[in-house]
Amino acid sequence: MDAAPTTMAVPRRGLRRAVLLVLGMALFLGFVSLGTWQVQRRTWKLDLIERVDQRVHAAPVALPPVAQWPGISAAQYEYLPVVFQGRWLPGKTVLTQAVTELGAGFWVMTALQQDDGAQVLVNRGFVPQEQRAQWLEAPPNADGPATVQGLLRMTEPGGGFLRTNDPAQQRWYSRDVAAISSALGLPRAAPFFVDAGLPGTAAAPSAVSGWPRAGLTVIRFHNSHLVYALTWYGLALMVVVAGWYVARYERRMGARAASRLPTHDEHPPTTP
Repeated sequence: MDAAPTTMAVPRRGLRRAVLLVLGMALFLGFVSLGTWQVQRRTWKLDLIERVDQRVHAAPVALPPVAQWPGISAAQYEYLPVVFQGRWLPGKTVLTQAVTELGAGFWVMTALQQDDGAQVLVNRGFVPQEQRAQWLEAPPNADGPATVQGLLRMTEPGGGFLRTNDPAQQRWYSRDVAAISSALGLPRAAPFFVDAGLPGTAAAPSAVSGWPRAGLTVIRFHNSHLVYALTWYGLALMVVVAGWYVARYERRMGARAASRLPTHDEHPPTTP
């Protein structure tokens, strides 16, 4: 009486095994591919860090010409030491939220206009929170041309500190170049900004003109690719282990089912 149902279960087990095999192979190959991609990303990131380290300690160069601005990328220009001249534009300053080794405060972002009429936002340095109103209202020193040495930085769009920039209220939480340039009415603004001061040049504030404090740029790259790679490879290993357990279980179930199947020498009982 049990032979027919047991025989019908054999194709179902075969189909189930095929589905599990395909699913396991897909998961294994997917996890291995993701792990390998993270290894490649780690190699790229380490190469980038090495190039930036060499770049940031090089002598300052002239600011890229305006014609090259649309093609400027982080890989080629982030933290590039530059030197350029211009005139500070009065009334073209915003303060963006900052947390530095000196505590909480603001970056003083002021537009510097070059002789060709193009503007570059310059992070002139850090000021403490109690100086916010003073630096929003104080005009920059406009006595003749100003020379700026610093690091070229890429824009920080959107906001920061879990908040969105609010130009109407003069609340800036990131150095979003496009938004700041629009709020200040800068028609030919560069798509990047410059951190005034070179690494290791920050000096203690004097009683006369110690603020803003420049040279506080922190050069940091997020590099967790090794952890991600190990995670993906670990998941691939888990798929292999799970597949081994499933295969062993299926073999046991198959052996049990086979033991219940009738042999060729067996015949159904006949009635007298």
